[in-house]
Amino acid sequence: MSWRGSTTVKDRIFACLPYLLPLIEVSNFGRPLLSEFPPLAVVFSPLFAVSSVYNTIARSFPFGLGGLIIFFALFMLVVRNERVPHFIRFNTMQAILLNIVIILCTIVLELIGITGNGFALSTLATTIFLGIVVASAYSIVQSTLGRYAEIPAISDAVYMQVR
Repeated sequence: MSWRGSTTVKDRIFACLPYLLPLIEVSNFGRPLLSEFPPLAVVFSPLFAVSSVYNTIARSFPFGLGGLIIFFALFMLVVRNERVPHFIRFNTMQAILLNIVIILCTIVLELIGITGNGFALSTLATTIFLGIVVASAYSIVQSTLGRYAEIPAISDAVYMQVR
């Protein structure tokens, strides 16, 4: 659905880029799955390479503020900037919300990790990994086609933020 006007190829490319953030952040959740299925590790190896570069840059800031700086930069410079096309702002905000879901899941997994149940922990981590990868891949494909990716609940929240 492209109800805010047509999208150019440049807009489509820039709309896909923010989805790298949730893919990078969720890469740590995929380790249990990829250790069980080594052929999948080959498929996701570019993601882990980008993730290691991102983590190196993010950790170079004091107190681990690199991720927070990137979050606020995307939010203030893209989502709240009316001069940026709606299509790019929508996809950026959706990627930010997917990243917030990952942060909340990290907190839940840390709470579950206190009990020490390894099987439940690896199952939840794999589920979170697959869910975010599928949502991001779907959004990237839809953005490439010039359509708005409609993810239940998340897209509704995005529409409330991006006008």
